[in-house]
Amino acid sequence: MATRKQIILPIVVLGLGVGALVGISALKKPPEEKPALDSTPLVSVEVIEYQPMTFSVSSYGVVQPKYNTDLVSQVNGEITYLSDTFVKGGFVKAGEILAKIDASDYESDLLDAQASIASAQASLVQERANAKVAEKEWAEISNGTPTALSLRKPQLAQEIARLKSAEAGLHRAERNLERTIIRAPYDSLVSSREVGLGSYVSKGSPIGGLLSTDVAEVRLPLADKEIQYLDSKGLNATVALVGSFAGNKQAWQGKIVRSEGVVDSKSRMTYLVAEVIDPYGLKSDQRELRFGTYVTANINGANAGEVAIVPRHLIVNGQVAIMDNEQKLRYKDVTMLRQEGSKVVISEGLEDGMQLITSALDYPVEGMKLALPADKLLQKEPQTDSESQTELAMGDEE
Repeated sequence: MATRKQIILPIVVLGLGVGALVGISALKKPPEEKPALDSTPLVSVEVIEYQPMTFSVSSYGVVQPKYNTDLVSQVNGEITYLSDTFVKGGFVKAGEILAKIDASDYESDLLDAQASIASAQASLVQERANAKVAEKEWAEISNGTPTALSLRKPQLAQEIARLKSAEAGLHRAERNLERTIIRAPYDSLVSSREVGLGSYVSKGSPIGGLLSTDVAEVRLPLADKEIQYLDSKGLNATVALVGSFAGNKQAWQGKIVRSEGVVDSKSRMTYLVAEVIDPYGLKSDQRELRFGTYVTANINGANAGEVAIVPRHLIVNGQVAIMDNEQKLRYKDVTMLRQEGSKVVISEGLEDGMQLITSALDYPVEGMKLALPADKLLQKEPQTDSESQTELAMGDEE
């Protein structure tokens, strides 16, 4: 049978254990309550601003002369003179003598033609006198009617024809003599020279090439859809041309003067033609624009009115996401006028001051609450100095 001591000792040990457990539990701090987690999505926004805009259309092309002339000989002969400016790259004025062909034979032909004229004129005078005599003789005869042959009318007509033929020969001789002198038809740049001093040329032989320096042209290809952004299909529109000269970018001003009126069968492009006056700056202070230069063109287009410009990737199914005054998500239908690279021109659907959402949303639902990064920062208010000192004192006591 257990003794009294054996019974009481386990009870005392158990009581001490329970008391120690209660004491330790009392020393523990209660778990801190965690603040509620704010799951409102953060977004970035951009304020919509409508501004006036004029469309422009970009293109490119190569500068070419408006007129390109190949000089050929119209007579036969030896080249007896060449101008010092008649060299490749030389500038010549309208009417300037470029070359001369030996004119000896053509001067002789002119003398022959002049002699033929004099002979024909003398024969005509004589025949007219003979006709008057015949007419007078027939006037003295009262019993008959004179015929045309009796009055020498055929002979007179023949002499008139001979005179006209002689005059034609004279004109031909004068023309051939003039053609022995090769002149520049307009102010031009010499693109080539095919003859040398002493060369013999015949009719049709090439002599050289000239490029007009009064006006340069640039053919500008445009896609059909781009023409809608131009007034009057681009006619008389101002064109800004940019190219390289002497290693530096230069700009020139031009004007659209016509459309070629057809769609190119290979490129499916429509070509507008821009003109630049005095491309080499020979009559003005304009920078030199050399033929063959590759240029980019910016054509002034139609007035778009008041528009807003937004990034293209923000438009989905014709709608954009905005944050309204209550910081809620809303979708707006927009009217797109034109896409320019990564941007889109909007004419309707938005208003000035609207906040366009530019960041991505994981699970967007219209009407959901949104927040800005600035709102989150305002929620985290900094602690005051007194609160910080109280926490430090409590830490020291512990």
